[in-house]
Amino acid sequence: MSYIPNIIFLILLIGSIGLFVSNLLKIRRNINLGKGETLEVNNSGKRFKNMMRVAFGQGKMISRPVAGILHFIVYISFIIINIELVEIIIDGIFGTHRVFLPMGKLYGILIGSFEILALLVIVSVSIFWVRRNVLKIKRFLENKMMGWPKLDANLILYFEIILMFLFLFMNAADAPFQEMEIGNPISGMIYNNLLVDIDNLHVLERIFWWSHIIGIFIFMNYLFYSKHLHIFLAFPNTYYAKMEEKGKLNNMKSVLNEVKLMLGTQDNDSGLNESSENIVFGASDVTDLSWLQLLNAYTCTECGRCTEACPANMTGKKLSPRKIMMDTRDRIEEVGRNIDKNGSFIPDNKKLLGDYISNEELWACTSCNACVQECPIDIDPLSIIMDLRRYLVMENSSAPIQLNNMMNNIENNGAPWPYSQMDRLNWKN
Repeated sequence: MSYIPNIIFLILLIGSIGLFVSNLLKIRRNINLGKGETLEVNNSGKRFKNMMRVAFGQGKMISRPVAGILHFIVYISFIIINIELVEIIIDGIFGTHRVFLPMGKLYGILIGSFEILALLVIVSVSIFWVRRNVLKIKRFLENKMMGWPKLDANLILYFEIILMFLFLFMNAADAPFQEMEIGNPISGMIYNNLLVDIDNLHVLERIFWWSHIIGIFIFMNYLFYSKHLHIFLAFPNTYYAKMEEKGKLNNMKSVLNEVKLMLGTQDNDSGLNESSENIVFGASDVTDLSWLQLLNAYTCTECGRCTEACPANMTGKKLSPRKIMMDTRDRIEEVGRNIDKNGSFIPDNKKLLGDYISNEELWACTSCNACVQECPIDIDPLSIIMDLRRYLVMENSSAPIQLNNMMNNIENNGAPWPYSQMDRLNWKN
């Protein structure tokens, strides 16, 4: 009978890890559905520094000190506190209790530090909840953020608070640990003021212990259905982020292929022999985008900094870079569910362009790169907007009349204005 808790724990551990890996493989498959241009990954040293600065060091978060510092506290605290998971897993598998306790004073210092950080997390997350639900910050009130996105954001905050309280009460209810007095500042106060006179405190400690670890298993797998997937994906996303100047737009490989074919300069070994019938200019659906663009969509934190900085959005235009990323993620998830159900993708008469993202949104973009600059984890909404616009122009011959007139004028007159080169003086009018 004494081995039953260990067996139950092992089943939960294996099941949670198995579900985690299964979800991770699904997301990897979905991201690899991208068939856009191949990303040239170079300068690994510079990319690693960018990843450590932006993803690990939270370099772009601190640009807004209040939110940045609070986020940094939560982020660092979770990393450090979860070191304790090593002990919990060993105890759960082998039936030990605080296996690292023989470390003595060092163990007390570690647990004491974890408890202080847990309290800081509770305070920081509570402030986040107030910011999101009481202060009514404009970027959290967009229509796209109502319903599930708002509930999801709050659920994560509740999860974090509950896990930290369970950690503190788990320590507080461990009477033998408390009586050692080796460094438990927060749980010690809870024990002395709330729990010291309770009979059968060991049972309460076991309840908190099991609730804490089961909560961690649930939280770990819930992330795949949440915007907080960026906890994992921010690192590869910042590593593979665009390293060139933000104002530089990439040339379309398919267009270069066509130009080389017309000029007769195509290299037989360059891999540019794709039939022109199969060439798609731009993107109409998620499978036309690159894997990096789909990784961007999955990594989006829905913080809204991009939309808040967007000049088109400021002037009342329909464009929201955050919505572009959320729509892209929603569509690739829909495609993934289609594959799960049918074994392979069965056309569903839907596209990212039109069914999720409208032409009005795309043409409102000024391509200023403010959204790219503001993103705390180097997501590039502009690249998706440009590829969808390229499809509209080059595949559907669809563009606003003002743009068509300008391009016709450039073609006929060598300038955007409707005057011939003989009437250059009229351009200023």
